Amino acid sequence: MNKCFLLGKVIGKIDFKFAVGGRHSSVVSFYMQLENKSIVKLITYDNLADYCYRNIKTNNELIVYGKLGNNMEIYITEIYLFKEDI
Repeated sequence: MNKCFLLGKVIGKIDFKFAVGGRHSSVVSFYMQLENKSIVKLITYDNLADYCYRNIKTNNELIVYGKLGNNMEIYITEIYLFKEDI
C-alpha cells in the first residue's frame, strides 16, 4: 500500500452520501488541484467524511495524508485545513 502526503486546493463541490448496508455509514468524495495543476480525487469515510462535509469548502487549501488506491484515488486517513478561503 502506498502512502502519500498532498497539499492542494479543493475544486468543485464535496459529494456526501450515506452508505447503506456496507461497513461504512457515510462517504465523501471531492477533487483537489495540486501545485503542478494535477487533479486528484479524494475519498474518505464515516467520522472523517462528516468532518469534511461540515468544514471543507471549495478553494480551501488542505494538507492530506492518505493511501493511493487502485484507481489512482486517494483514501484520506488524516486531513488538515491549511488555509481557508475568505
